[in-house]
Amino acid sequence: MVLAKIYNDYFQIEFAVQMICQKCVNSIKESLTGVKGIQNVDISLEKESVIVETELPSSEIQEKIESTGRRAVLTGYGGGGNKGAAVAMLGDASGCGFGDVKGVVRFLQTDDDTCVVDGTLDGLTPGLHGLHVHESGDISVGCDSVGDHYNPNNRKHGSPADKETERHAGDLGNVEADSNGRARFRIADNVIKVWDVIGRSVVVTEQPDDLGRGEHANSVTDGNSGKRLACGIIARSAGMFENSKRICACDGVTLWDERDRPLAGPGRRRCNM
Repeated sequence: MVLAKIYNDYFQIEFAVQMICQKCVNSIKESLTGVKGIQNVDISLEKESVIVETELPSSEIQEKIESTGRRAVLTGYGGGGNKGAAVAMLGDASGCGFGDVKGVVRFLQTDDDTCVVDGTLDGLTPGLHGLHVHESGDISVGCDSVGDHYNPNNRKHGSPADKETERHAGDLGNVEADSNGRARFRIADNVIKVWDVIGRSVVVTEQPDDLGRGEHANSVTDGNSGKRLACGIIARSAGMFENSKRICACDGVTLWDERDRPLAGPGRRRCNM
């Protein structure tokens, strides 16, 4: 089984990090120094910002920063060639899924031809799982209402390594979950474009995608990849230096607390107006 190709060029990831002193800066710098796949680190105590030039998935960088005891939130993604970014949350309040499958998938258009897909998915069974962009962002009936694979040119299902004429635009191949059920990936695709997928959805499936090479009748439609485990709507996201938010003016929730609170309801603190 073939995974989608790995993208090996470096680009920048921007994090907001809780830092109050030079000791914090030194600790974070030490956690990232000498790590294979990291080319440069720029830390600003004044702005509480860490910018990493890397070829690693963003989740790995965040994990290393937070190993120092500081909280980190990804706020920007890109670089000099950034032509647009998008993000999808799978299986949480803004997505749908079965059981404990949750995660985030980010899309970055690095140039006119290449879209980098960076993500982390948890709660999967160990092994390969299909990853696809679907035609609709309608999750009113969960993952069953997002339509078929995004396929604007009416092609048969295939591999991300196939020519554009021999695959769906939304065919992203497989991602692999480790023994803990976590899949971390950074792949590139020269067919899909960020500006074409915003408002659509991304789906992870129960079974491996056979990339259109199987004997089953579903091989030419969805790679016989089985049940849709989790999905999320693809929305525009901030690029480098586009997100300066530290607190939400509507309800007083800080940037670092926001990820631990629901999007709405009694669990989300509101300002006294």
